Amino acid sequence: MTKRLTKAEEEIMLILWKLGESTIREVMTELSEPNTPYTTVSTVVRVLEKKEFVSHKAVGTTYLYYPLIQKKDYLRGYLTGIVSNYFDGSFTRMAAFFARENDLDMGELHELITEIESELKESDNHE
Repeated sequence: MTKRLTKAEEEIMLILWKLGESTIREVMTELSEPNTPYTTVSTVVRVLEKKEFVSHKAVGTTYLYYPLIQKKDYLRGYLTGIVSNYFDGSFTRMAAFFARENDLDMGELHELITEIESELKESDNHE
């Protein structure tokens, strides 16, 4: 089971996934709430280190933080949990739910199916 991220942790992870590696100050410039105190961001990053989502390396007098888990690996674990907890383990039921909830038209459904088929072919080629 993949460890879950809080909303604050997730926001910082999304920034680190985007940037690859970053200082606390660089993370702060990307936050949705620009006036978040340095100590708050630093504390969340340290929690992410304890959860083994993030590590750091010293560069001069500062630290560069970087993700230890890839975004797609986290997403896979997260979605698997949602599917098993809310859709009886059925990805088909989850897809049908989102199609209904988002009122997808035939073109959008076709696009979704094409995307899934493309992903499946790509994953078959990498095995």
